[in-house]
Amino acid sequence: MKAVLRTPPVHLSAPPLISRFLNVIAFPRLPFPDSRLTSGFSLCSRRRLFAAFSPPLAMASSQMSAPGDATGISDAFEQIRVHQEAAARLSPVEEIRTLLDLSTRGMLSTFSQDHQGYPSGSMVDFACDNDGSPILAVSSLAVHSKNLLANPKCSLLVAKDPEDRTDTIVTLYGDAIPVSNDDKGSARTAYLRRHPDAFWVDFGDFSFVRIKPKYVRYVSGIATALLGSGVFDGEEYKAAKVDPISQFAIPVTSHMNRDHSEDTKAIVQHSTSVKVDFAHMLDVDRLGFNVKAGYEGSTFKLRIPFPRPAQDRKDVKTLIVEMLQAAKSDQKP
Repeated sequence: MKAVLRTPPVHLSAPPLISRFLNVIAFPRLPFPDSRLTSGFSLCSRRRLFAAFSPPLAMASSQMSAPGDATGISDAFEQIRVHQEAAARLSPVEEIRTLLDLSTRGMLSTFSQDHQGYPSGSMVDFACDNDGSPILAVSSLAVHSKNLLANPKCSLLVAKDPEDRTDTIVTLYGDAIPVSNDDKGSARTAYLRRHPDAFWVDFGDFSFVRIKPKYVRYVSGIATALLGSGVFDGEEYKAAKVDPISQFAIPVTSHMNRDHSEDTKAIVQHSTSVKVDFAHMLDVDRLGFNVKAGYEGSTFKLRIPFPRPAQDRKDVKTLIVEMLQAAKSDQKP
């Protein structure tokens, strides 16, 4: 796997008062890690956390009416930076493998047969099989189906959060191969597991194709001072395991956000030592969970680690209860 970390200079154009505020922010100077990131947290996560430590100019401007607040705010973001650098995360390849397994829609790029030399993009639904190969149900009438018949080389782009350009974007490169009759049953099962209402897969003009991964590339931190990316070959990607706890992310986060939003906020405050205004749980894995949090008018994403790895769904509940108890005990006078 090849990992690239670039830290270009930060160029900010702001009024003097805002510049003084930004200068007190301790922007992280991260070392160039080993390409396999044995420290346990991913390049893409590092990219995301830097975006959180760069308060938008609008936030900085709103604080200028009270100059004494600048140090307090910068101290809070420094606390967050230190906390995030130490937070346990999945390895990069495991994080990407898990992300694609949970995803259901992406942008398929094929070689256009109508416009030679130009790429053709299509929004498609997909589901990954056991080794991480995306499976598509395609109609023979679709433009991308005709393109793939002429040239099976393609790519599938998936965004973790389409609304957040600094979050992880994955591109899987490979060859789209028709699923054989012997494998049709397993491919159909894998596809319907993610798309249970896709009754059209049994229509006569539909068939399944499997994209055999050749390379998988991720990038994050777009439009921030820390732009990072990594590339895995197909075998490396397929050898990675999907995080076993991630399959419970939707029921766990839905329950916490619906019934225990104040408890999530208390846990985040205790974990980071920063009095965030709110915390919305986004996803969960065996090493912790991610939240969207707010502080002094700024919204950002944070990683909150578990005290130890979760063994199963029941253990996730146990860990969250333990973390909440610790948070509440600290709140007592």
